[in-house]
Amino acid sequence: MLRQSWLAWYMRFWGCLGEGDEGVRWYVMGDDDSIFFVDNWVDILGKYDHTKYVYIGGQSEFIMSNFWFSFDQGFGGAGFALSYPLVAAMVKDLEGCLRRYPYLNSADLITKYCVDELGVPFSSERGIHQIDLRGDISGFLSSHPQSPLLSLHHFDMVEPIFPSMDRFQSTNHLMKAAKIDQSRMLQQTICYQKQTNWSFSISWGYSAHIYEKVLPRSVLKRPLETFGPWLKAKPPLYMFNTRWPPFVDPCEAPHVFFFESIDSSRGNNQIVTTYVRSSPRGLPACSSSGNHSADYISRVRVFSPMTKHLEIERSECCDIVKVSTKNITEIKFRACKDDEIIA
Repeated sequence: MLRQSWLAWYMRFWGCLGEGDEGVRWYVMGDDDSIFFVDNWVDILGKYDHTKYVYIGGQSEFIMSNFWFSFDQGFGGAGFALSYPLVAAMVKDLEGCLRRYPYLNSADLITKYCVDELGVPFSSERGIHQIDLRGDISGFLSSHPQSPLLSLHHFDMVEPIFPSMDRFQSTNHLMKAAKIDQSRMLQQTICYQKQTNWSFSISWGYSAHIYEKVLPRSVLKRPLETFGPWLKAKPPLYMFNTRWPPFVDPCEAPHVFFFESIDSSRGNNQIVTTYVRSSPRGLPACSSSGNHSADYISRVRVFSPMTKHLEIERSECCDIVKVSTKNITEIKFRACKDDEIIA
C-alpha cells in the first residue's frame, strides 16, 4: 500500500510536467530541508545544452550510500536537474518504467533508472551536497571542492556550523555572505607569508585557518576529519581524501576563525569579509626554525573583487597585505598570474 501511494505521487508529480511549461529549460528537484544557492545553479546549468538530454546531480559524501543506491545517481535530497527534453521523453513511458522496476521505492533512484533507459549518462556536480555526514562538518566546509556551492542537505542532522549559534541562526548567518557573492561561497583560497612561515586557507564566507607552518596546497585541500560517517561502516568511509585533526601538534593544528561580517559598501570595487577567532588554540607555538606564533591574531580580514569568480577551472590567489600589531591580518584576493605556483 505504501509503494502504491508513493507511485501515485510520483506519477502525478512527473506526469503534470510539461503542461503549460512553454519556455522551461530545466526541472530541479530537491527536498524542503535543503539550502539551494540559486545564482550558482543558474551559472552551472548555463554550461550545459538544455536542448539535449541532460541529467545533473550530486553523489553522497558517504561511500556506502552510493554503494547501496548508485554511484551514478543524483541524490534527491541535495537536488538534481533534468533538461526539459529529457523530462518530456521520460514521462511518455513513465508508468511502464515504474512497472519494470517494482522493487524501487525512492524517487531519485527510480528517476535514475528511467533516465538510464533513454541512454543518458549521469553528470556529477561536486557542489551538490547530500551531507551524509554526522557531527561537526566545519572541516568539510573549510576545504570545499573546487566547484560552485549549489546545495546543502541534512542541516538538521549535523551540529550548527557556527559556534554559539543554533542551526537556524547558522543558516541565516551563512546566507549573509551568499546574498553578496554566491560565486565565492566556500571556495578555498590558499596563500603563504614567508616572513612568519604561515599558511593561510580561506573558505570564503565561512572560515579562515592559519597554520604556523608552510603546508602544501595538496595537503590543505584535504578536509580535516572533524565529522563522522552517516552510518557505522569500515573504511574507506568518504568519497574524498581527509586528514586527521592534529589536536596536539602545534605545527599542524590550525588557528580557526569563523565568518563574522561582510561589507560591500566601501567602494574600490571590493567586498570585505571578516573572520573572528572561534576560541584559543590552547597549544604552544610551532617550534620549527623561522616559525612564529599566531596566537595574537584575533581577526582575519579578506578583500575580494566585486566581480563574480567564474573561472572555477582555477582557484584565486591571494596576498598577505598586512599583519598588524592590532591583532588583525588582512588578505587580498586576486586572479592568479599565468604559470603562478601556489607554494
